[in-house]
Amino acid sequence: MTGPSRKSRRSMVEWIVLLVGLFAAAWLFLRWFEQANVYHPTTSMASNGDALRVPWEEVRFRTQDDLELGAWFFPAATNSPLRHLAVLISHGNGGNISHRLPTYSLLLELGVNVFAYDYRGYGQSQGKPNESGTYLDAEAALAWLRNRGFDAPQVVAFGESLGGGIATELAVRHPNLRGLVLQSTFTSLIDLGTELFPILPVRTIARYRYDIVAKLPRLQMPVLILHSREDTLIPYHHAERNFSAAREPKALREISGDHNDQPTVDPDLISNALREFLSPIRR
Repeated sequence: MTGPSRKSRRSMVEWIVLLVGLFAAAWLFLRWFEQANVYHPTTSMASNGDALRVPWEEVRFRTQDDLELGAWFFPAATNSPLRHLAVLISHGNGGNISHRLPTYSLLLELGVNVFAYDYRGYGQSQGKPNESGTYLDAEAALAWLRNRGFDAPQVVAFGESLGGGIATELAVRHPNLRGLVLQSTFTSLIDLGTELFPILPVRTIARYRYDIVAKLPRLQMPVLILHSREDTLIPYHHAERNFSAAREPKALREISGDHNDQPTVDPDLISNALREFLSPIRR
């Protein structure tokens, strides 16, 4: 018997090369698709702290891997009973710190200090975002607050949407934080991805996980979860699962509006929930 002809062998090699090329192209597309859907950074600033007509500072600080990040610090009113507390805000996956002015205003009305920072690749921060990098960014932001005089027991980590995954990881690494607030966030990015893209093998291929629900049982600090039943991006059941996973003391409070509408739809709901949450911290 004779083996395959030279022509057929060449054809087989060409098919193998083609399949490898298609696989590589598909893999690169999925990598790009994940990055593009997880992170939506905006580098241009829509405004600055002057818009709130309160004292504020534009801040620069560096991460452990030597990237410079941008941030804003809003000091609490000098006569506030909560002026010893600072709320460290980890924002959502879109825009930058200049798009969250209503949240800062609401928190300042409660009398706390507010520190909002941009992840790498967002706003005026250097670098490109990824999961491990955003954790380093939060660590650097907390270090800045410490240098400003706020020890971890005086800091409340506030995570909005994607920022909930970052704030939760920060709470795991620093269990002596005063508290954790999760607004409109998911159980894990994997869970949300399988709901948004059911035809894709998300659990197999995803690099970014931000697994909040797995980390919450490890925390002993107070946890407040804010979520709207009208949220069409991250369904309310994510909040319910996170609440079940968290340890006492914990609270789940409903807010209003779709995912990107808060806190402008009914700011009193968020304000009252935060005031109740911060009240025992004040005492």
